[in-house]
Parts: sequence; C-alpha cells; structure tokens
Amino acid sequence: MNLLSALFIGLLFGLGLIVSGMTNPEKVLGFLDILGDWDASLAFVMVGAIAVTAAGYRWIGRAGKPWFDLKYQMPNNVVIDKQLISGAILFGVGWGLVGLCPGPALTAIIIEPWALLVFSAAMLSGMVIARAVLSMRQG
Repeated sequence: MNLLSALFIGLLFGLGLIVSGMTNPEKVLGFLDILGDWDASLAFVMVGAIAVTAAGYRWIGRAGKPWFDLKYQMPNNVVIDKQLISGAILFGVGWGLVGLCPGPALTAIIIEPWALLVFSAAMLSGMVIARAVLSMRQG
C-alpha cells in the first residue's frame, strides 16, 4: 500500500506541475525575471502550495499516525548553516539559468526527453559529486 500511495501522490504532483506550467522553462524564467517582463502567474501556484502545505502540517499535528506508515517522516534539522545557504544559492542559480528544478525536470522528461535527460544526468552527477565532497570533508 505504501508504494501505491507514493505512486498516486507522485502522479498528482507531476500533474500539478504540468497543469501549472512549472515544466515550461520559459514560463519559470518569465516568473524569475522580476526586473523585466515579469510573469506573476506562478506566484499563485506557490501560494496554493503554501496553503496546502500549511493545512497538511496542521492536520498532521492533530492526527495520530499516518495511514500507510508507522510514523510521520518529518524533518528534524532546524539549523540554518553554511551548507544549507550554499545549497540554496546553487539551487537558485541553477533554476534561474535553466528554468527547471528537479521535480519539474523529471516530470517534463515525457514532454521533451532528450534535453531533459541531459539536464537530469547533469543534475544527478552534481548530486554524486556533492555527496563525495561532503563525505571527504566530514571523514
């Protein structure tokens, strides 16, 4: 049942990304271009996502345990450190340069496979390199 619920939630998420235009790099870049020809339509997507997330956290606070797991998988790190800040900066720069972030890129593979496979391969390579660098610094 865990895999089935994950599949349903993933499909719902991907459909939301496609319908909202988040898989269209031109639309995302238009949203990020606040000093130029700004397209504010994705702000409504973000406000909607924040509202759903806030309602979800409120519901989790009242619920006993999840339907398909033993406990809720909640983040426990609340520290804002250099790694978080530098990762956010790299993420933002990458998103601003290309107009895609990981979720929409993986969703859009069905629309424009070759370009997004290259993007996804580069993204995964960056993840592997980052993990290797972090493990060398810690160990």
